[in-house]
Amino acid sequence: MTSAGGEADARRVLDRCDELAAVSASPDGIERVHLSPEHARVNEVVAAWMAQAGLRTRTDQAGNLWGRLEGREPGLPALVLGSHLDTVPDAGRYDGILGVLSAVEVVHRLRPRAAALPFAVEVVAFSDEEGARFATALMGSSAVAGTWREEWWDRADAAGTTVREAAEAFGLDPARIGEAARRPEDLLGYLELHIEQGPHLEAADRALGVVTSIAGARRFTGRVVGEARHAGGTPYPRRRDALVGACEVVLAVERLARERDGIATVGRLQAFPGGVNVVPGHVEFSLDVRDEHDADRDALVEAIRSSAEEDCAARGLTLELTEVHSARGVYCDEALQRSVTAGIAATGDTAPLRLWSRAGHDAMALAAVTPVAMIFVRCEDGVSHAPDERVTLADVAVGLDAFEAAVLDVARTRSAG
Repeated sequence: MTSAGGEADARRVLDRCDELAAVSASPDGIERVHLSPEHARVNEVVAAWMAQAGLRTRTDQAGNLWGRLEGREPGLPALVLGSHLDTVPDAGRYDGILGVLSAVEVVHRLRPRAAALPFAVEVVAFSDEEGARFATALMGSSAVAGTWREEWWDRADAAGTTVREAAEAFGLDPARIGEAARRPEDLLGYLELHIEQGPHLEAADRALGVVTSIAGARRFTGRVVGEARHAGGTPYPRRRDALVGACEVVLAVERLARERDGIATVGRLQAFPGGVNVVPGHVEFSLDVRDEHDADRDALVEAIRSSAEEDCAARGLTLELTEVHSARGVYCDEALQRSVTAGIAATGDTAPLRLWSRAGHDAMALAAVTPVAMIFVRCEDGVSHAPDERVTLADVAVGLDAFEAAVLDVARTRSAG
């Protein structure tokens, strides 16, 4: 059940997603990373759409784009709606982007009633949720939460450009990064609409879901070290083949994650020196581990480390595992969850599906400074972080209605309190 004009609004959101998909560093797909020319361009385009919706816009010193609509009086604490505009390489067009553009559309709907709202409404387009360029996710939202880490300035991308250099080229002042932080008393909460990036809504034949919590993630760079030798001249008893050892590590990662009902992924594996006739001397790999509960995630990390060290030692290899990212799991605010539930119920689904997010989101960082909650929108076959990422017009239309209704429920409960 959608409101009058709901499909037209949804069509505008999807058309805008298509327009932003053309802003890419790659001619063959969507790639838009933090502090890049493409980042600057999408901020410019989305700022214009925000202004059309009645928002006053600005860009903070972390590169996040903001828009603000005042409530019944100037200077009230803000309910923040938003998501991110950066992508992974060869991305889909809805991960993050749908949430930002849906928030803009909701504000467009709310604008005639803004004078009755007991809070301001702000829309944020975060700059670095994915961490694709500098291998550290949530930098934009962490700056807003006041949890920016000074060592991030020295992180370099594949071309050797540091975060500091990229920020300065973008027109930001690293010395003013603290200005991006928001005070808890200035915020009422944060609501994020996002595609599910999983198959659970589709399996339940539901368009929308209430997010109860977001999995905490830990990421590592790994290195298995052996000895590079001639592939023809080195008998098997003399080999210290780092690639074979790394393959055993990868298999152990999957086995242990399955046994413990966790999630662990090796997304990158590269052997060196890389000759077809050379026994690999060392292998570099990535490791991403997550779980609904931090204690279970950490136990899985240690089980993987112990198993990998044992397997490598048996082959005369050494293992190096270096943590590069850690984010605590987050439980969504109960009051905001009730408003999300009420918003979805207003669309006709009176008992919405409740599920935890296996993927990370900017809401994780924002939870350090304000209550957070999320609405999930069904995506086809659960595919995300890939060009085949898809949503339907009908689901986006009902998502907009639920998002708007959730904001109005927050207003109702705020006024009643």
